[in-house]
Amino acid sequence: MLAYYVHHLGPFIVEFGHGFGIRWYGTAYVLGFLVGYQLLSWMSRCGYSELKVSEVGDFITGTALFGVLLGGRLGYAFFYQPSLLWHPLDLIRVWEGGMASHGGILGIILYTFWYARRHKLAWTGLGDNLVVAAPIGIFFGRCANFINGELFGRATHVSWAMQFPKELFDNPEMGQRATMECMSRIDPQLNAVDLVVDASRTSQPVRELLSHILTPRHPSQLYEAAMEGLALFVALWILRTRTRVPQGVVTGAFFIL
Repeated sequence: MLAYYVHHLGPFIVEFGHGFGIRWYGTAYVLGFLVGYQLLSWMSRCGYSELKVSEVGDFITGTALFGVLLGGRLGYAFFYQPSLLWHPLDLIRVWEGGMASHGGILGIILYTFWYARRHKLAWTGLGDNLVVAAPIGIFFGRCANFINGELFGRATHVSWAMQFPKELFDNPEMGQRATMECMSRIDPQLNAVDLVVDASRTSQPVRELLSHILTPRHPSQLYEAAMEGLALFVALWILRTRTRVPQGVVTGAFFIL
């Protein structure tokens, strides 16, 4: 039988202590904002934006804080984990994951609308430049989702399918089975799903056991990184810099694509 890759990447680039360190997820956001700043600065210098180069930093900072981070986190809490709304300290723990892209998009829409009104700029013009940079942030974010082993795709038997230990959290029966088998065969201390998932990152015997339990799935995070990240960026970059279209068309193309 074909041996599928059992995902075992860790969430930390560097871990200074248990649960504390530099995470891939947070780094993905930082990289997205930095690249977005460079792209918007270039478009401002080349005349594609009403924003002055000196204003790009403030605009990107506001978009990051009030649009992406606040909107994304509130969207995640509202749609997926409402209990976070009643625990503000847990709500701000964005470095642990738990962001909703549609919440971030809504946050950006509201923030750019406010910014455009306040600074007497064309809202559609701001949007046309912002959506060109957005796919790069999406690319980094989807890569981080893959590293975290989350947001995996549906079951499949294609040759490049992968098995994700975090599936155990979504399937209580499977999680109980994996926990019991790992506990009895490998280490009696592996008596909870989160411990099994953590152990899968460092223990080949645990991964070997899980390979007989987990469902092979599409690595949809990589598909999304390629298509809604890199491919979408190329399409919007060409549309923005190589064609002359009315304001708002590039933004519309972003949402359609």
